[in-house]
Amino acid sequence: MSGLATFLPVAILAFVFVLSLVVVVHELGHYWAARMFGTRIDQFSIGFGRSLVHWRDRQGVEWRIAWIPLGGYVRFSGDENAASVPDQNDLAAMKAAIAEREGPGAEKAYFQFKPIWQRAVITAAGPIANFILAIALFAVVLGGFGELTLPARITSVQPGTPAAAAGFQAGDVVREADGRPIRDWVAFSQYIQMRARQPITFTVDRGSQTVSLTATPIAETIENRIAGRIEIGKLGVASPDRSEMVRIRYNPIEAVAMGAERTWDVLSTTVFYLGRIITGQAKPDQIGSVLGIGNTAGHVAQAGAAGHTNAPDMLFGSFVALLGLAAVLSVSVGFMNLLPLPVLDGGHLLFYAYEAVARRPLPGQVQAVAYRLGLALLVGFMLFATWNDLQRLGVVKFLGGLFS
Repeated sequence: MSGLATFLPVAILAFVFVLSLVVVVHELGHYWAARMFGTRIDQFSIGFGRSLVHWRDRQGVEWRIAWIPLGGYVRFSGDENAASVPDQNDLAAMKAAIAEREGPGAEKAYFQFKPIWQRAVITAAGPIANFILAIALFAVVLGGFGELTLPARITSVQPGTPAAAAGFQAGDVVREADGRPIRDWVAFSQYIQMRARQPITFTVDRGSQTVSLTATPIAETIENRIAGRIEIGKLGVASPDRSEMVRIRYNPIEAVAMGAERTWDVLSTTVFYLGRIITGQAKPDQIGSVLGIGNTAGHVAQAGAAGHTNAPDMLFGSFVALLGLAAVLSVSVGFMNLLPLPVLDGGHLLFYAYEAVARRPLPGQVQAVAYRLGLALLVGFMLFATWNDLQRLGVVKFLGGLFS
């Protein structure tokens, strides 16, 4: 019980830090793009609920810090439609009201009357900001601290495993997997873990020869301290020991390039895994929710603090570890917001595409129905993801035991 009492505050603080950073930067992406096009903005809030502190800047934007520190939002002037895309009748009425209140032509400063391409840029700027944040965070961590790596060299092969059947031998150095360069053991291991039951073609260096081998990882369920019970692919090979671990340092240019590469790796892996779930090749029970994020953030913060003996070093270690987690989460948030659901940025972009082709906004009734369906899908997805987290963390089993 004392361990849980110690972990919960750490998890909550880590979760608030990571989520707030990612969401606020997302909203700042919308904000700065809107400012670039001279769009009128009513409010930018850091957090939700009642305002703790607020002020108004020279452009008339009300900035506020609210008491629920879980992200934030930006609200454009006149943005009262839930889908943020009023139909033709709504636009006409809004234009007349603005002209009567502020004079003819004043509507040009409102988001709803901006050219389609500007609205699309403002909408896409949120996810783009998330990808930029991820690159920056990866670059800061890699440039400031480097990374510890092990060579992708196989030291032993377990008998009766996919690796043995494929012909792997001790001493093989893996260079490519399905044509993708493998830079170290972590990249090799992660590639295998995401591809259970899927054939993989490897290119390995064996002495002076280059050999091509094909192996299909088996699926194995393991207990992960952070993620709970998860299914991964396993090949049956052993890595070099920690004595061969080296730290690679990067200059600023290299760090940014590596940050972009890591961001692309996370994005492509997310798309790949989602595709495997849709096609039935992977179980959907690995999808997680904010509950899983909070649990992960707490463990990452504790892992970052481990090995330090004084409070400042522990705090700094946790902070650095959470920057890496925030980078991964930022990629996920950017990708999720580009999905074509009406409640997300991707849905708004879909509406703008229709408007560009049809030369008029989607009818308000259609927007309302699409918005409700999208919201229902999103809520259902989050409930499913939360159920997965409760099962992985053993909460469902624990509660079942109480009433059995």
